[in-house]
Amino acid sequence: MTHPTSGDAFLANLEHAVRAELSRTEASRPPGQTPLAPIQEWLFDPADAEREEVGLRNLLGAVQAVATDRCQHELRRSGSASTPPHRPCPAAQDRCLHLVRAVDRPIGGARYGRMFPDLRRQDADPRLLVRAGGKGGICDAAAFLDTQSVDGDDAREAAGWPFFGQLIAHDITADRSPINGDTELEALRNARGPALDLEMIYADGPVGAPFLFDLADPAKFLLGLTGGDVPRNQQGVALIGDPRNDSHAIALALHIALLQAHNTIVDLLRVNGAPEPDVFDHARVTLTWHYQWIVVHDFLPRLVGDELVRRVLAEGGRWYAPQPLQAFIPLEFADAAFRYGHAQIRHSYQLTEGGPTYPLFPDLVGFGPRPDDERIDLGLLFDLPGRALAQRSKQVDGRLAPSLLELPPQLTGANENAAFRSLAVRDLLRGASTELPSGEAVADLLGAAPLTKVELGHDWPRGTPLWFYILKEAQARTGGDGLGPVGGRIVTEVLIGLLRADPTSFLSLQPDWVPTLPAATSCFGLADLLTLRPHAPSPPRGSESPDHVELDTERHR
Repeated sequence: MTHPTSGDAFLANLEHAVRAELSRTEASRPPGQTPLAPIQEWLFDPADAEREEVGLRNLLGAVQAVATDRCQHELRRSGSASTPPHRPCPAAQDRCLHLVRAVDRPIGGARYGRMFPDLRRQDADPRLLVRAGGKGGICDAAAFLDTQSVDGDDAREAAGWPFFGQLIAHDITADRSPINGDTELEALRNARGPALDLEMIYADGPVGAPFLFDLADPAKFLLGLTGGDVPRNQQGVALIGDPRNDSHAIALALHIALLQAHNTIVDLLRVNGAPEPDVFDHARVTLTWHYQWIVVHDFLPRLVGDELVRRVLAEGGRWYAPQPLQAFIPLEFADAAFRYGHAQIRHSYQLTEGGPTYPLFPDLVGFGPRPDDERIDLGLLFDLPGRALAQRSKQVDGRLAPSLLELPPQLTGANENAAFRSLAVRDLLRGASTELPSGEAVADLLGAAPLTKVELGHDWPRGTPLWFYILKEAQARTGGDGLGPVGGRIVTEVLIGLLRADPTSFLSLQPDWVPTLPAATSCFGLADLLTLRPHAPSPPRGSESPDHVELDTERHR
């Protein structure tokens, strides 16, 4: 099943929320419009009634369709659909993932929202944003090479961490609206469920996405013939849970590492005598909970510091604390704060021991088979046990590596406006199109010390775009090694808030749970997951969690 506890109570609460939502929707429809089909017809697929998961997907897909109908009706009634306002720049489409369906998410989860709804939008001139984010602008790291220190722009953390953050983003967000289009909040839809549940690798599971799994051993993911790639069709298109994870070689390597971790957990479960019918579900729960643990206890502390993580865990979110099953993705997170990782990406990477370095784009662009002799050594991107220190990520400083200012058409699609090849331009315009507040306004609301003009390094006449402000705050407050008060608060509250709102997460079901897989140190982390092997020794038994893998384990805090 998709969640550790997809039982009667969960479905009952979900159905209640759907009924309430549909009642409001039907009440808003014009007189004489065709009534909706009875809710009962959407709950379960008769062919697979024994799997609650299938009914849940059908239900939520229907809710998504109803919400879209309502949005389109409101746009037609307001006239905005027939008389679009003037666009200063043509809209650019994100080509990595098309919105086909909405499945497996709570009511409201297909929507975006605002973390600071009372703050006024920043009124930015798109021409200034394009100049700032283009080649030679203030976001171009290549234009400032002569200002770097003798130590360069290496940060404290390893080079792979921004890519792990990218996978987190793919797990919880997928906004397919035009980057510089006219954006109405109610019209935005998230093609991912707002939950840290590894939907990006499991997709619809063995029932809904059987092509992801091994027919000879259905509890396991199917890998490429040599294990260094994912399966692909005859045209080289990846058979993968989220096509965005095939956008470049490093994201794909991490995706494959997660698939391999799942398969290894299957082997460990069998060694420990788990009943075969339960192996897949238990392996999925095990991997998902360890991934969630890594987000809270490894990823976030490196990014924002231990103190803020402890405070939000103990006190809850001040600005983002959705109720169970009511999670949504704030635009301040998706279109500003969690795009910090773009500034952590290096221009080039060494992928094999003693090998050459390659720029991320275009050399490592994906969407095609990876040669086996180009298999990435993750020990060069992450600090792994028994290995030398990996390459470091770039300092967060408001500038993006040159390869990110000239994205290949495989990512951007054909676009007459060359400015849209710059990721910095896309980030700045995205924040403007979703009407984000200025960084100064958010800092004032949070009580954070504002950045000075010297710290910002650029005079924005109408306030600083939130994304750029967060990057410069990181540079001024942490030396570029992590996020500052504004960016850190947004990211921490949202990621922990998503786990609190997910009734199947370890924070909701068993807050005192600790990892059950082997670790090289006293604290389980991503490095342990990346180096997990079937023959890993099992330390002494500890307490186990409900519906969870029964592995002998040390308690890791």
